[in-house]
Amino acid sequence: MKMNIIIINDKGGIQMGFKEGFFWGGATAANQYEGGWNEGGRGPALTDFTTGGSVNEPRKVTWIDKDGNAHATPQVHFDDALPEGGDHYACLDGYLYPNHEGTDFYHHYKEDIKLFADMGFKMFRMSISWSRIYPRGDEETPNQEGIEFYRDVFKELRKYNIEPLVTIHHFDTPIYLVEKYGDWQDRKYIDFFVKYCKTVFTEYKGLVKYWLTFNEINSATTAMGAFLGQGILNEIKEMEFMDQVDVPQNRFQGLHHQFIASALAVKMAHEIDPNYQVGCMQIMATSYGLTCNPNDQIENQQKNHLMNWFCSDVQCRGKYPNYIKRYFKENNIEIKMEEGDEEILATGPVDFYTCSYYMSNCQTADKTKEGGKGNILGGVPNPYLKASDWGWQIDPVGLRYSLNEIYDRYQLPIFVVENGLGAYDTIDEDGKVRDSYRIDYLRSHIEQMHEAVLDGVDLRGYTPWGCIDLVSASTGEMAKRYGFIFVERYDDGTGDFARRRKESFYWYKKVIETNGEDLK
Repeated sequence: MKMNIIIINDKGGIQMGFKEGFFWGGATAANQYEGGWNEGGRGPALTDFTTGGSVNEPRKVTWIDKDGNAHATPQVHFDDALPEGGDHYACLDGYLYPNHEGTDFYHHYKEDIKLFADMGFKMFRMSISWSRIYPRGDEETPNQEGIEFYRDVFKELRKYNIEPLVTIHHFDTPIYLVEKYGDWQDRKYIDFFVKYCKTVFTEYKGLVKYWLTFNEINSATTAMGAFLGQGILNEIKEMEFMDQVDVPQNRFQGLHHQFIASALAVKMAHEIDPNYQVGCMQIMATSYGLTCNPNDQIENQQKNHLMNWFCSDVQCRGKYPNYIKRYFKENNIEIKMEEGDEEILATGPVDFYTCSYYMSNCQTADKTKEGGKGNILGGVPNPYLKASDWGWQIDPVGLRYSLNEIYDRYQLPIFVVENGLGAYDTIDEDGKVRDSYRIDYLRSHIEQMHEAVLDGVDLRGYTPWGCIDLVSASTGEMAKRYGFIFVERYDDGTGDFARRRKESFYWYKKVIETNGEDLK
């Protein structure tokens, strides 16, 4: 379809379509894509001890206890503190660790960046592996080989006029820090992280302009956050990860330390290079009241306060919001702050807002309603929406709704830095990958971004998730593919990492060429 969209620009004139200079591109993460886990001086991260899984079989983290016994504990994500009684993490015989190789960007970065350029990318969102820069995380000096690897990557992107958008921490904590200090409840993490930030801000001055501090930081507002960027695991049990023991005090204290680390990083970035722009990155877990029952609306408002607004309120406004005080009181949460913490937050608000958007859900005060299958963000199914093969409800209109809510709240530039459809892709007999279902998904979301722009939202960029196939974070599968580029790597560890363009590759190339006007 061809869309003629008219917006009023800052000078009062008429402009068609997305703003000139809109950043079309794609997104990846080092822990799922980069590989080279034991090359170039890189130290191990917890992702390296996380097995493959499937939609029906949870991922496991493998470790050795103090008596020398091996364990494989059901998990879905990374950065957990060493379980009680554990001695160290270890790779065990009989398990596949897909993050070791990802889809091998480490050895294919020039080929991949050329493919991104062929699509017309204006921006590439990627992350730096902390343990490639500081293998343990607490060294005095960084790993020079790791420094040079990313410098080469950024130079290659610049060669094609592709702007890097770099996530500093994307579920990728050095294993040494996890084993020695535990998780982000330990305030020492702030110093380690800030030192890491200072290194990359200094080394890549002139090569990178846009930075993100923590990926999906608000994941820690839910129980699953213990298994994400927080590094918190309170009690190991042989059960589904969503049913693990949760201690909210621990993860909210960890969040406070991440807020402080982020604010210090923002302030330091501006001092090192005034041209630097540093943003936050949130899960936008769009939700609606299930019914017009006022109790459902209150339930939804409270869920939104906690999940969607708390972390971004702190990072965008530089202070804790008032509504969180009641939540802390009712849940016996007491944040331990040091003198000067509030001043640090006030001096380090982010420059722009970014989010992932994949699905929506509904909230209800009726506790008899069952949650949706595969919906890791909680809530109950929306009867008006269809779901993906992994149970994620597809809601393009929810993206427009959310962008308006975000912009009304913060009046900051916005980037949608993750959005995509995980699906089973197959290579046809003629060698082509026909993924019309992915095109339909992306088209419908881009249409709603158009609508948000017409509504007045200052939308600056769009980087769909998994622009090239990579390891699924939630399930550890290769079968759950997102990319415009098919990578011949499979769940049994076979495949030569050959790249081939999918049908969506050519479609997205056309979208970029027309600045989002031609979506057919």
